[in-house]
Amino acid sequence: MRYISTRGSAPALGFEDVLLTGLAPDGGLYVPESLPRFSVEEIRSWRGLSYSELAFRVMHPFVEDAVPADDFRSMLDETYAVFTHGAVAPLVQLDSNEWVMELFRGPTLAFKDFALQLLGRLLDYVLEKRQQHVVIMGATSGDTGSAAIEGCRRCQHVDIFILHPHQRVSEVQRRQMTTVAGDNIHNLAIKGNFDDCQRMVKASFNDQSFLGGKTRLAAVNSINWARIMAQIVYYFHASLALGGPDRSLSFSVPTGNFGDIFAGYLARQMGLPINQLVIATNRNDILHRFMSGNRYEQHKLEHTLSPSMDIMVSSNFERLLFDLHGRDGQAVKDLLENASQGPVSIADYRWKHARQLFDSEAVDDEATCAMIREIYQQNEYLLDPHTAIGVKAARDCRRDPQVPMVTLGTAHPAKFPDAIERAGLSVRPELPRHMADLFEQEERFTVLDDDIGAVQSFIAEHWKHG
Repeated sequence: MRYISTRGSAPALGFEDVLLTGLAPDGGLYVPESLPRFSVEEIRSWRGLSYSELAFRVMHPFVEDAVPADDFRSMLDETYAVFTHGAVAPLVQLDSNEWVMELFRGPTLAFKDFALQLLGRLLDYVLEKRQQHVVIMGATSGDTGSAAIEGCRRCQHVDIFILHPHQRVSEVQRRQMTTVAGDNIHNLAIKGNFDDCQRMVKASFNDQSFLGGKTRLAAVNSINWARIMAQIVYYFHASLALGGPDRSLSFSVPTGNFGDIFAGYLARQMGLPINQLVIATNRNDILHRFMSGNRYEQHKLEHTLSPSMDIMVSSNFERLLFDLHGRDGQAVKDLLENASQGPVSIADYRWKHARQLFDSEAVDDEATCAMIREIYQQNEYLLDPHTAIGVKAARDCRRDPQVPMVTLGTAHPAKFPDAIERAGLSVRPELPRHMADLFEQEERFTVLDDDIGAVQSFIAEHWKHG
């Protein structure tokens, strides 16, 4: 399988190079030249498979040129063995035909463990084979950083530099990153917001001269195709658990960077019957404004009770735009260059095509707290604020009550105790046993100005072979 850039002018690459490259040289994102397509009969035959075996069936076509089948199966078995529930992604019923898929049973209590636990193993495998060393540079709005550090901290061939917005992630999220010891782990608290961090990461990938030609950057953000690939699997998992593929499902996805919901779009393209995808956002609602009114325009970033979605530039949305424009890379490049200058729209027929599958809603902090409170009073079940936004959007946007609706439970409520308190509940969610001493551990991080030169100088000085 070959991978091409969403901006059309970068050479096609194989999986190994895409894994290590991140952004394409033309500034685009890599996508498969073509997708594998599964028949209803084949998907039906996967009922009863373990999560790791299902992951193998869904993902192996994407990696088969780079990773032999037996090695990939072993990698997947190891990846999902560290999750704390036998089902890996268990489904919890909220109402008669409404479900939450718990994607927070991994080591860092967030959905990003599904991809980043695998990504670390893939990186180590490929780098060992090539006898290469890379520098991982990533930006996080809260959860990617801890999942990336946990997934890659044992890798022999990487140094990890994670940028997070200083004092703008929850205390649990920060401590999950800053208490992990390791000479190859560096946490950088940037005096800015997530978009500032992400902008520096993208600029650094575009010009890596600050590394002096001695190493290269590798991406852990959701611009890395391997992240998207791993997230496709749990859509198949939910479908098979609830009667698919013989009936269609709908999904509501809390999302800021569009990666998690784009994986659902790909699952549908690969043959999974999906009726509706709901984009659930907070007040940083660029995706909702586009999907509801065909207007893509950046507003000032606001800080909310759902910090992992405090994002104003949704990087992975470019991958959907590529498909909506008939995979015309030049059209995507022109559109996004214009978007940096002001609001843009796409051709009405393209937008209406997207609306056939996607709906959206933006949920403010007050409505988020009300949903946390309502679900707890009904079911004694605690939602984190991101998942609460997903449930609210699911209920408000649902097209057909007869179609099962699954909200992706993206994080454990213990990561956001302040939101639970704001919801007026007397309960305080406890961290799982393996994190019980999180607040007693020493933190290690460096505060830097919102200055790309300072960040690049720090990385050049501190990577261990520099």
